[in-house]
Amino acid sequence: MAAKYKQLADILRAEAAKIASTGERRLPTEAEISAKYNISRQTVRNALELLEEEGVIERRQGSGSYAKSAWLRNGIKQIAVVTTFIDDYIFPSILHDAQKIFAQSGYSILIYATGNSTSKEREILSLLLQQEISAVLIEGSKTALPSPNATLFEAFRERGIPLLFFHGYAPNIKGFPSVTDANVEGGYKLGEYLISRKHVKIGGIFKSDDAQGPERYFGLISAMIDAGLNIDDKHFCWYDTDDRAEIVGEGGYSLLDRFIDKRLKDCTAIVCYNDEIAYNLINRLQEKGVAVPKEKAVVSFDNSFFSQISSISITSLGHKEKKTGTAAATMLLSIIQGNEIISEKLGWELYERRSG
Repeated sequence: MAAKYKQLADILRAEAAKIASTGERRLPTEAEISAKYNISRQTVRNALELLEEEGVIERRQGSGSYAKSAWLRNGIKQIAVVTTFIDDYIFPSILHDAQKIFAQSGYSILIYATGNSTSKEREILSLLLQQEISAVLIEGSKTALPSPNATLFEAFRERGIPLLFFHGYAPNIKGFPSVTDANVEGGYKLGEYLISRKHVKIGGIFKSDDAQGPERYFGLISAMIDAGLNIDDKHFCWYDTDDRAEIVGEGGYSLLDRFIDKRLKDCTAIVCYNDEIAYNLINRLQEKGVAVPKEKAVVSFDNSFFSQISSISITSLGHKEKKTGTAAATMLLSIIQGNEIISEKLGWELYERRSG
């Protein structure tokens, strides 16, 4: 696992991109960053120093840190990177890894965010079809559902503009290459792990409108079925993009509390869609006097920053050999060069910690 300041640098790199893309430049202060992520000022300084060395920001004594707008638009060869959320905790590291690979071949990047909205995705795709771009790297919106934008994706193919999906794509989008996670395998791996630790009442919290959620759920219940365990529907909780605020505390914890009090009460182990959900779940369980992992084990996906800053470090799946940003950028460059490629699913490795 990378040092904390490097993980924070990944998060701030995406924040700098988001700020620069809106025409603003000033980043939050060291104190604000320290308070937001509950980490030391020295860790924040180390992260900012790293970004300054990379040319992502400039630091002005007595004034603060500023995003360099040239970082987003630097050069003629440009690749559009379209994600659901720029400030999502996973995207910074993906952006960092992809940008490094693209830069080595002389490509700059243009960054867009859909907010996981298919209508916003449509606006961005329509805009990109009018621009001079070399290729598109895109995280599909609401990938568990058929996409209303299939014809726009086809337009990129017809115009010979390479397009590569990462994380997921809608079931009615056919014939495009992708770099995705081996989500069914991951769900099965977490199920096997919990079963090996004698858990029989296993539940989960999964995202319903992105393909990763149903895939991770299917992997988990497959492991439970193979072990002869009972599958109780009420132990599985589902949320969508609009519900997320009520789970991570941005709009209170009403939905998460309802899951804990009514759906997960009898479970001894819970598989979470990602580390952000696991982090907030552990905090709420502790506030309710529930001991983790003694009373409820919690495991998740991503092996991210959240897995280590949690009061109870989180057992989580992560990618060791290949990371999404590196794999996707390398594959997209190969497509641009005219090579035949095969879509790839990235395998998971278990990082065992205190939560489960």
